[in-house]
Amino acid sequence: MVTFSGPMTAGSHIPPACVVPFDLAANGYVAEEFLASGTACGYELDGEVRHDGRWTARPADTAEYRTRIVVRRPADPGRFSGTLLLEWLNVSSGFDADADWGYLHEEILRAGHAYAAVSVQALGVMGGHSLLGFPGEFPGLRQSDPDRYGSLVHPGDKYAFDIFSQIGRALGGRAGPGGRAGPGGGREPGGGSVPGGGREPVEVLGGLAPSRVLALGESQSGYFLTSYINAVQSSSPVFDGFFVHSRGAGAALLSGGGLDLENVTVGVRIRDDTAVPVLMIQAEGDLAPPLASALARQPDSERFRLWEVAGTAHADAYLIGEAAALLGCDWRINEGPHRYVAQAALHALHRWACGEAPPASAAWIELTSQDPPAIARDAHGIALGGVRTPLVDVPVAVLSGEGPPGAAGPGWLVGSTVPFPGQALRELYGDEAGYLDAYTRSLDAAIEAGFLLPAHREQLLAQARAVSFETA
Repeated sequence: MVTFSGPMTAGSHIPPACVVPFDLAANGYVAEEFLASGTACGYELDGEVRHDGRWTARPADTAEYRTRIVVRRPADPGRFSGTLLLEWLNVSSGFDADADWGYLHEEILRAGHAYAAVSVQALGVMGGHSLLGFPGEFPGLRQSDPDRYGSLVHPGDKYAFDIFSQIGRALGGRAGPGGRAGPGGGREPGGGSVPGGGREPVEVLGGLAPSRVLALGESQSGYFLTSYINAVQSSSPVFDGFFVHSRGAGAALLSGGGLDLENVTVGVRIRDDTAVPVLMIQAEGDLAPPLASALARQPDSERFRLWEVAGTAHADAYLIGEAAALLGCDWRINEGPHRYVAQAALHALHRWACGEAPPASAAWIELTSQDPPAIARDAHGIALGGVRTPLVDVPVAVLSGEGPPGAAGPGWLVGSTVPFPGQALRELYGDEAGYLDAYTRSLDAAIEAGFLLPAHREQLLAQARAVSFETA
């Protein structure tokens, strides 16, 4: 079982890395950090890695762990939506990063969801080398501030799946067969529970009692969630839904051996017999190599939706901002609608998990080649198909998930933005009024389809009103 201690006060809090500014207090939220301790099991795969996702796994050996969680929740229980979001923190850079919080926090705060970030992988806790090839070795939480984190221990990513299960079960206030889950409590490794049942107030959440728990994971964390859904959730259900974000075609190894980004030739799908909703959202830049997520495409079904978003990059200007320069990017990186569509996707998944209508189905982005995947583009260079927004259907710039030809640095990661000259805008729209009229009609159509939210309308209209044909 998992035991929580805290909130932590010793040393200095090291939050998950996020360059997107946010103000919790102004939105009526509080944040606290806790330590979570227990004994987790590893998993072993029975049979082959099936590309249809129908994996069978069995619990293996066990090991002790002690990690941290960061809770962000409404200060007023009356604002709580009833939904807890649990993010599998991303460690690709060599340290914990809450990428989905960065993209989604506006909708989380707007909706009144509770949120917990989990340091679920060894790299973020114990340190090591960046998966993106950054030079040097990163210290991890334990070495970064021994006064606060010196007691942390992580036995390896083989145990990450059960660590995530135990924390999700305990924070969800679930009581299932074989044990009680409540304040400071959990379940034995490998035990089962039924989503939607047995909820109790949870002390770590300030006494909130979640009605549902949704799992989030972006990029590398999306690989791990893919394996989690296929091998763990299927036999020991904990979560009421999954937000799988910008994963590649492959999946994480249950052995904890990491990811194989270089030799993905056949994709791994999400199993099609999942009992809870799964919404997968992919940026345009995710479809082609090196992530090649198009190889793992699967049709929508009763419990699955795939949204591929035209004009978006894996990590864009909103998410990483000035940090792009540290990656060697000397061009204007992608400024597409990634966060807006991602927030609409979370909103749709939440409603789906509450028993309301499923999200809209979306067309896939068109390809000119299947293997390797290559994106089909219009005469301007904008991707065809996929989730459409006014930023790509009434464009003032070419928004691409790919970097400019010959650009140094990870163009596949951050994409590009190439503004149209003023003359091209005048040829397309006549004047600013013609542009704004076309843009507004496209915006309202995207909101009606559910790919953008009504809350985004004024923000996006303000961007359009700021466009000047004279200075473009």
